[in-house]
Amino acid sequence: MNLSNLPISAFIAPDGSNRQTVVPLLEEALRLALDDATHTVDLPPLPGGQPPLPAPSLPEQGLPTPELLAHLRTLVTASMHAAHPGYIGHMDSLPTTMSLIGDLLSATLNNNMLSVEMSPAFSRLEWATLRELAQLFGLGARAGGLLLSGGSLANLEALAIARNHVLGLHDGALTTLNSRPVLFASEAAHTSLQKAAMLLGLGSQAVIPVPADENGHLDVRQLPSLIEQAQARGERPFCVVATAGTTVAGLIDPLAAIANVAQRYGLWFHVDAAYGGALIFSRPLRQRLAGIEQADSLTFNPQKWLYIAKTCAMLLLRDKELFMRSFRIPAPYMRQRPEEDDPDAPPNLGEIGLQGTRHADILKLWLSLQHLGRRGYAQLVEEACRLTNLAYEHLRTLPDLRFAHAPETNLLCFRFEPAWLAPTAHDALNARVQAALLEQERIFLSLPLYQGKRWLRAVLLHPATDEALIERLHTGLARLITQERQQAGPRQTPQPDPDADPH
Repeated sequence: MNLSNLPISAFIAPDGSNRQTVVPLLEEALRLALDDATHTVDLPPLPGGQPPLPAPSLPEQGLPTPELLAHLRTLVTASMHAAHPGYIGHMDSLPTTMSLIGDLLSATLNNNMLSVEMSPAFSRLEWATLRELAQLFGLGARAGGLLLSGGSLANLEALAIARNHVLGLHDGALTTLNSRPVLFASEAAHTSLQKAAMLLGLGSQAVIPVPADENGHLDVRQLPSLIEQAQARGERPFCVVATAGTTVAGLIDPLAAIANVAQRYGLWFHVDAAYGGALIFSRPLRQRLAGIEQADSLTFNPQKWLYIAKTCAMLLLRDKELFMRSFRIPAPYMRQRPEEDDPDAPPNLGEIGLQGTRHADILKLWLSLQHLGRRGYAQLVEEACRLTNLAYEHLRTLPDLRFAHAPETNLLCFRFEPAWLAPTAHDALNARVQAALLEQERIFLSLPLYQGKRWLRAVLLHPATDEALIERLHTGLARLITQERQQAGPRQTPQPDPDADPH
């Protein structure tokens, strides 16, 4: 093949003939990655303004290596830095070291998780590892799962399998039904459920919201009546979704009670534990997930609280055979495994998942699990919760600060609601506090919309989070709210908020 228009380092030659050219390039890229990872504290968690970016044009001739590396440095500087200890606004953190190694080796090998033939080692590793994780969640001896690129895809496939299995739609055709399928989830559940309902031909309104109780959990007391009302309208309930770790507040629905209602009405029980599922690694904290072992399906994202580099999410099923019976579409161009060969051997994973071609994310997950072990992950989870409780007690001493809920995981959701400022101005006040905290303290909190208002949210996930950062957060918030009060001056008069928590 004529490669005269390509740089000599375009590929790594299988015979090693261009090794001396490729090695310096890889070493420089690794140096860039290490420089960023080991000096993140010198950078802001988020870049300010609109950073300059290299031109997106497609060059006629490939750029020389020095120019390309310069562009790389620009992009790194302009990126969000989740590895910064002050980045505590979202469910992102620095990845494990083994995640980086796993991704590099997976990219080098470039195996395709579509089939066992195209990923002989990684298909078996994924099938076995997820089976063990399903056991950890208590799903039973027949349980198993597969990886997908994100929790939204895991929820989508879970609802597709639930619909097909419960309603007998083994070809997925809704035209055979006389009634509209519906499912139930908390009003605080993830928006991926509505997207899944749209893609499954049910419509986003097929997700019937269950009101939250006074503690922010799915109000299981209202669930039976909502199911019966749907039946009276001629609809066909098929699934109930519980959340273990809501996105904004990190709350855990009453899983056992919801499972009992689902069983009573013959409905599929899915648990979206994308975030809170990590509690299962801690012996003292896993009781917060009581009832998760009754799930028919379960979403869990190691890319969050297990610190695996994105993307890494999974769908676990109580009965892994449903992947085959209710969802499998054989690919005629793939070699099929005779079922009698080995009952524990994996199927072609691309035939039982939403994705065909897929990166071997299992390597970085497996390596991290081996490297940190159960005790390591238990300590990370327990320390995060300990520091969150410490921060909760510390921040509660600030005047005019209201918490949405007491923490149940490692999320804090709070906002300033001073009486000296009109309630209609509280959202803008919290937005100013967020921006000033990032600029002055290099601490990033997110500003989600919750209960119709803007809240400050902290996710104490970073392994470098400590008491000193909590103290900086406390003093920074105290200083900023004092400054806001002084700037407001005598112009403002106390304005009671009719929606404020009387406690």
